[in-house]
Amino acid sequence: MRFRKIFVIGLALSLLGIGVPAWSDNDPRSCNDLMSSDTPAYVVCRWMATPEEAADIARFWLDNDGENMRNTVPVDSPSIDCTEPGNTCPEVPDDSTSGNVGDPDPAGDDDGGGPPECEGGTKDCYVDPSELSAAEVKTAAETAEGQAVKAATEAGLRVWIDTDLADDWKAGKLAEAVKRVGALAMQQGVVGIRFGSQLGYNQTFTSADEIDKFVTESAAALRDAVPGRKLAVHTVVPVLGCGANEACRTEIGKKYPLLDPERVGAWLSKGLVDQLSLDNGHLATEYAAWKIDAVTAQRNQWIQVRARAWDAYATIGAEDAVFAAPGSSQLTAEQALKTITERVATPLQSDAAETVTLWTRWQDSKGAVNRVLGEKLAGNPTWEQLARLSEVKPRLATLYNPATPEVDVATDLKKYAEAFGQVYLAAA
Repeated sequence: MRFRKIFVIGLALSLLGIGVPAWSDNDPRSCNDLMSSDTPAYVVCRWMATPEEAADIARFWLDNDGENMRNTVPVDSPSIDCTEPGNTCPEVPDDSTSGNVGDPDPAGDDDGGGPPECEGGTKDCYVDPSELSAAEVKTAAETAEGQAVKAATEAGLRVWIDTDLADDWKAGKLAEAVKRVGALAMQQGVVGIRFGSQLGYNQTFTSADEIDKFVTESAAALRDAVPGRKLAVHTVVPVLGCGANEACRTEIGKKYPLLDPERVGAWLSKGLVDQLSLDNGHLATEYAAWKIDAVTAQRNQWIQVRARAWDAYATIGAEDAVFAAPGSSQLTAEQALKTITERVATPLQSDAAETVTLWTRWQDSKGAVNRVLGEKLAGNPTWEQLARLSEVKPRLATLYNPATPEVDVATDLKKYAEAFGQVYLAAA
């Protein structure tokens, strides 16, 4: 009975979904009233089966102790009688010329499937699709970063290697940097590499064409070096927060000419990156001239991301340092919960952001250490609230630099694993 109930529930849920636009507000199949008030006008909802119809379907399968479900049988497959006049069946090739098992292949039929020829005449050899040697990968595992990868994996964290290849690319040393970072990424437990941060927002690049070239060439080099690993970048697209405010869009576009949403979207649609993180650090101050607060700016941003279908090409994430403060987070439990609602729950519920990365420890230009947890990983109300988000834990990530541990690398990462499912490990 439990299986039948699960089946019926799944069947009923599968009948509820987004359909074609409703042509009238009086459409009996419209379910627009169930959507939130801030849902964009172009998103509409229709019942594929109304709740009443879904209930009838459920009763059909459950009545009489599931008699109809028990009596269901597979649909007979159609068959064709090749002997009937008018039916034409494909001819089956004669296998008599294929030879017996062990016979040599017919002339000209060599598919190259024999054993590979190995250097030095040895019998055993292995061709690694990566451009990195086994020795390079092993050496990387023994470094501090490699040991941090191991510690993070043992703590149950999904690992990304976090680096910035921009300076190496500009210096003509991309190949060397890719080998160094790629060897780390080949460690067990690593799913990908984030190779660019604040692209177009900082002063590293002088033109949008230069950024595009960097992303294209770096992505190609990394995919050759570490096939199978995902690639990610981090940036800011301030114009998205303007929403439909044309004056805001015009001025912000002039202020940040390198952060054109169309160019950023092209990185995704071309398959250059598999993950894009959008920083939220500018939300509270960037739009004051147009009376757009942080909550509205964030809502505008995710509506714009969803309208551009960026999540159809890559994983889209939000990134935020709002919980960290000099020394440790000073938020009360109520304040922490409110901030979680605004900066964690809202992006995830927007159906555009699929992950949220929170900075838990960083050092500002004056040398002050900003933390979420207290010194030596001391707990506080903010951490208690974050650690309760177990249902979305796989979607939550943090950044960690093994070169500056709070206690020690293994202890730090084990603590962070209480609240986060993923970690970006800094690599030089």
